[in-house]
Amino acid sequence: MTPPAPRNLPHKVIPIAVYNSDALDRAESVKKSRSRRANFIQWLRKLHGWIGLWGAALGLLFGSTGILLNHRALMKIPAAKVQETMLQVPLPNPAPVDAQALADWLQHDLAFDRPANRVRSEPEKTVAWGDKAMKQPAHWTMAFTSPRVNLQAEYWAGNNFVSVKRSDNNFFATLTNLHKGTGAGLGWILLVDTLAGSIIFLSLTGVLLWSLLNRRRMIGAGIALASLAAVVSLALQTM
Repeated sequence: MTPPAPRNLPHKVIPIAVYNSDALDRAESVKKSRSRRANFIQWLRKLHGWIGLWGAALGLLFGSTGILLNHRALMKIPAAKVQETMLQVPLPNPAPVDAQALADWLQHDLAFDRPANRVRSEPEKTVAWGDKAMKQPAHWTMAFTSPRVNLQAEYWAGNNFVSVKRSDNNFFATLTNLHKGTGAGLGWILLVDTLAGSIIFLSLTGVLLWSLLNRRRMIGAGIALASLAAVVSLALQTM
């Protein structure tokens, strides 16, 4: 018996994948770039938040007292009040020989917790009094300042007393003095410097984050320019 003739079977085509090395390199580069950008944005957001947390308490203080200071004249807010008293302090015997010695004695006698922050001494001089020339005695002035209390002392040579003006600030006036740094120590000044640096940093990182996360950059540029124009315009009108 004759065997059947073999049939022509269709050839099986096995697809061969062709890889483009340049395309793969570009895709990998884009992936790494996006990963670096995402990591940078995440790091920047965390740093922005921590710096903001550091300045939050001081920001509340300076924001509230800034409102009080801004309304000192127009639309005045009668929160900060100062009580003033005058007194004459008899000089000791023997009297202090110069302005600094008088300031040291006053600090001890009035039990003030810090030395005078300003001492001035004007020597005796000749001044015009109408059509006459008269001698003005030596004049000493000194100031003792803290955020809560302010003392202004004045002494004319020949007197046996010192004139002292005392100003006691209430709670809100004390806060505004802290805002201005009046009578504040070195530690407070350096602490406020960190707040100022934080505000600058938050402003820069806020703009950077907005530009990285928001594609409506023309709107952002318009808002920034409008804000700058308002500041410049109102400042020039105030001047």
